[in-house]
Amino acid sequence: MKRFAPVVALLCVMSWLSLSLGAAEPAKKGKDGEVPSAGLELAKTATQITGIAISPLLGVSAVGAYQWLGAHTEAEKAALPWFSNPLVWVSGLLLVGACAFKDSFGAMIPPGMKKPFDVLETIENKATGLVASGAVIPLLVGAASKFMAHGAPSAAIDLHPNLGGLAMIHFGAIDTSWLLNILMVPLAVAVYAVVWVASHAINVLILLSPWGAVDAVLKTARTSLLGLVTATAWIDPVVGATLSVVIILVASLVAGWAFRLTVFGSVFCWDFFTRRRRRFQLLADGNKVFTAREIAGVPVRTYGRLHMAADGALTLKFRPWLVLPGREMAVPREGLVVGRGVFYSEVLGHDPKADKATPLLLLPPRYLGHEELFARTYRISGTCEVGLRRAWSWLKEALGFSVRKTAAA
Repeated sequence: MKRFAPVVALLCVMSWLSLSLGAAEPAKKGKDGEVPSAGLELAKTATQITGIAISPLLGVSAVGAYQWLGAHTEAEKAALPWFSNPLVWVSGLLLVGACAFKDSFGAMIPPGMKKPFDVLETIENKATGLVASGAVIPLLVGAASKFMAHGAPSAAIDLHPNLGGLAMIHFGAIDTSWLLNILMVPLAVAVYAVVWVASHAINVLILLSPWGAVDAVLKTARTSLLGLVTATAWIDPVVGATLSVVIILVASLVAGWAFRLTVFGSVFCWDFFTRRRRRFQLLADGNKVFTAREIAGVPVRTYGRLHMAADGALTLKFRPWLVLPGREMAVPREGLVVGRGVFYSEVLGHDPKADKATPLLLLPPRYLGHEELFARTYRISGTCEVGLRRAWSWLKEALGFSVRKTAAA
């Protein structure tokens, strides 16, 4: 929890600043009845960043549509950013609708038929997430910085009644929005990254889930959260910003788990679409794997290399967050067997708590078809079928298609 203390402190300062600035200046109401203040603009920007991070494609499309519909003249529409172009946000909304139809229809079909589309949606979420972090968030923060620096110039004169208006002209002519922009953009991108990683974990969970109904529930939960943020911001921007701060805090607490899940999803998508297993060659030692459960304090889905000593002892070498100093973990050998799956394979091991064989290591899709060689390389007793492959084998045996016919003596 200590490593998140600076983030929590920063967010608390942002929340206090938003509320204090919003209450400091009772300016005149604008066309839409809202109070145009720096605090209100900061609250709106925080809500937009959180909403886009929850669902980049839907969030960017919704913000673009809102800005375009709010522009009343051709000059205002021409000054809008690129994502407010109707061609962009209409295409985005159509893609969102296609994904929603896929999830609704996927609950009624076997999971294996929907997985390729789930992989496509995961790649789309990664791509739009990267585009939003580099080409959308800085634009939103830049617009907010200019408004906060120059949105209410009369406020400076009112705060200093002893100074003449001519004396304040020199201070008003100074453009400080660039400095505010430099301070806000890195923080906004960092906050966006934390929330996006937590939200993107839902796409990876959908990849791992074997049931379409579970996928629909996960997607509905994320969309409902985005709708709640939008509704509260529409009713009261300060309440929407407060809810956004709560989401950011929760996302920071699950950042490690979500990051490991995101790494697994990235490797899964890369292996799946590049058909890595066709050109993959197993190494004599140091092959990349994931942990399938917590082992000796090492969290689930930790990415590392599996090494075997001369005496047969297995060791997983990994780097926390992929960049921190390397660590090692002993992998138990009791009851090891390689499980062959449809989309990815795994190594089963004996779990003392459950007193049965459970997944110990996860093998990326590149290992499909190489399970036998993997077992021989690490001196594992043998292989078995798991997941959908095991269910399919059971179905064939139940129907009598896999029973070998023996010749009559």
